[in-house]
Amino acid sequence: MAPLVRIQNFVVSTDGYGSGEGQSLEHPFGHADPETLMSWAGATAHWPNRTDPGGTYGLDDYITRDYANNVGAEIMGRNKFGPERGPWENYDWQGWWGEEPPFHTPVFVLTHHPRPSFSKGETTFHFLDASPKDALTQAFDAAGGKDVRIGGGVATVREFLDADLVDTMHIAVAPVEIGRGEKFWTGPNEYVERFHHEQIPSPSGVVHNFFWRR
Repeated sequence: MAPLVRIQNFVVSTDGYGSGEGQSLEHPFGHADPETLMSWAGATAHWPNRTDPGGTYGLDDYITRDYANNVGAEIMGRNKFGPERGPWENYDWQGWWGEEPPFHTPVFVLTHHPRPSFSKGETTFHFLDASPKDALTQAFDAAGGKDVRIGGGVATVREFLDADLVDTMHIAVAPVEIGRGEKFWTGPNEYVERFHHEQIPSPSGVVHNFFWRR
C-alpha cells in the first residue's frame, strides 16, 4: 500500500476557525483558548503530555493514540512553528515544543525565510521555501515509506487541500466558538465532492469528521 498524505487531529471551532487573532509567543492560538479547543484530547489516557495517571478511553482516546501511527514525517507552516514573521532575527529560539517535541520524526517547516536544520530530542526540523508538491517529495524521502502528516496551521492545511494532495483527513470540531481568526471552513460539505465523509459525535462534545479520497 502506498504511503498517504494525512491531515489528522486538526481541531476547529463550531464556527469553523482553527485559531484566533493576535498570535504571539505567549498566545500560540491568538485570542482563542487552546485548552478549550484541545480539552477532548487532553482528557484522554494516552494524551502524550499527560503527567498523571488516569484519563478517558473510548473514541477520543483511540484517535489520540492513532495520531503517530505510521507517520514518518510532518509538514507544518511557519505559524505553527512560532510567531516570528519575516527574516529570522536569530536562531536561538527553537519553537514552542520544548526539549522533547511530540513529533519524533523529521518535520518540514514551510517558510519564505529558510534557516539551518536542527534537532531536539527525536525530532529534526528542516526549513523549506517550497511548493506543497516539492515539500511532499522531500518529506516522503525522509519518511522511510511511511505516511506524511500535514500538521497545520490553517493556511498550510488549506494549501495542500487546494492542491489536491491530501488522501485522508480527520477534523475534530470542538464545542466552542472563536468568532474571528483563521477560518478553515464553513462546514464539512465543502469537501464531500472530493472525499467520502463520516461524522461521529463523541461523549466529550467534540464531533469527529473523517474524510478519505473518492
